[in-house]
Amino acid sequence: MTALDSNSTVAVVGAGTMGQGIAQVALLAGHRVLLHDALPGRAAAAVDGVGGRLDRLVAKGRLGAAEHKAALARLVPAEGVADLAGAALVVEAIVEDLAVKQNLLAELEKVVGDDCLLATNTSSLSVTAVAGGLRLPGRLVGLHFFNPAPLLPLVEVVAGAASGPSAVTTAYDTAAAWGKTPVRCTDTPGFLVNRVARPFYAEALRVYEERAADPATIDALLTESGGFAMGPFALMDLIGQDVNEAVTRSVWEAFFRDPKFTPSLAQRRLVESGRLGRKSGRGWFPYDHGAGVGDPAPEPHTAALAAAPAHVTVRGDLGPAHALAELAAEAGIEVRREPGAGRGEIVLPAGTSLHLVDARLPGEPSIQFDLALDYRTASRIGIAPSAGVHADAVAQATGLFQAMGKRVSVIRDVPGLVVARTVAMLADLALDAAAREVASAHDIDTAMRLGVNYPMGPLEWGELLSAPYVRDLLDGLHAWYPTGRYAPGPELRRRAAAAENVISS
Repeated sequence: MTALDSNSTVAVVGAGTMGQGIAQVALLAGHRVLLHDALPGRAAAAVDGVGGRLDRLVAKGRLGAAEHKAALARLVPAEGVADLAGAALVVEAIVEDLAVKQNLLAELEKVVGDDCLLATNTSSLSVTAVAGGLRLPGRLVGLHFFNPAPLLPLVEVVAGAASGPSAVTTAYDTAAAWGKTPVRCTDTPGFLVNRVARPFYAEALRVYEERAADPATIDALLTESGGFAMGPFALMDLIGQDVNEAVTRSVWEAFFRDPKFTPSLAQRRLVESGRLGRKSGRGWFPYDHGAGVGDPAPEPHTAALAAAPAHVTVRGDLGPAHALAELAAEAGIEVRREPGAGRGEIVLPAGTSLHLVDARLPGEPSIQFDLALDYRTASRIGIAPSAGVHADAVAQATGLFQAMGKRVSVIRDVPGLVVARTVAMLADLALDAAAREVASAHDIDTAMRLGVNYPMGPLEWGELLSAPYVRDLLDGLHAWYPTGRYAPGPELRRRAAAAENVISS
């Protein structure tokens, strides 16, 4: 293992929230930590801030008195860059401005030894570009912590074009020694999490722009059916609409305006109106209602109670939704089974087909239901009747899912609905990243579970759904929207073809 010895000194430049968090992590790993900020007096104030957080850890019983005293003794404010001369590692966590970062690193290089490892905590800039002006660019790597750094385990270890293998390994092993879960990735726009996660926001915004459902209902479907910890609209409000949109725009521009990363006009208008989320008191949702003023928090659309059908016919293989037949039987509904080729379906007494979303172009009137992470544990299901479906059939479908213990949201029939199109896009982007060796499959799934708290890694999820299902869903979306946004990537097509060859043989 090549982690820095705990007796070595770590310096952190930038005494904001992220800088203080990184300093706390290094400090509790046993290092002497120098904390510097260009603003006079801010480093000393930040040292007091870190000390206050350590005090709270002691009060909660998470840090012993002796450890607390020793840690405080190792935390030192540094008033100038020259004071960082003895550091073995310097992590910069300053403003996201390329020129400012390059100027700082050029100053550092005049002060620290040639064996000092340099790291940037940038979340949006190219690590290669940040290192561009260095005399020894091979010693700089990306160490992207997630906020709050002391609590979130993930650290993206980013290798720039010039980063030396030993520097990357030392950074990786050091992050692991600090109790973090590091993942390696190449210097790609958005790195891992911010690259792969874009569809989680983008597809929700697209569904909203098509007026298929309101933000509260979209969030409810993705959390209560998709299993995500927080809905995209609530998460955008938490992050800040301006921050989230800036990351999306940055990734889009860095990929030469690839349609897969196109920003949302609806989000742009929200930013322009100053509705930035929690920090401004209003974003997609209001946040001032707790003080007794303002609008109440919106509720997701939930269908009224309807009578369950006495029987249904399950025809063919329901694929990822196979558990629904068991759930219907457990709810006391007679389940009749018939063989069938092609798409599996549940035939309602009214004769209407109820089937898992597939994004095909219009055919016979039918009702689609959305994807769920686990149909047995999901508490909400989205359904969408196509044109020509009678209200009685919608009521039967609603009653069927309600009998299974689900809340039902009836949304407009848009291609891919909500959960399915989101998961399919996440899986496709993750496969593309793995194929391009941005990171290993294991690290991609780890990053998405730990970095943004997904219920399952997108590669694992795509494998469970099957590559042919994900490809067919995206092909269907591409037929509706022939812009390239939904065109399945080459790796997804290869895997789908391979899976079909195995089945046919």
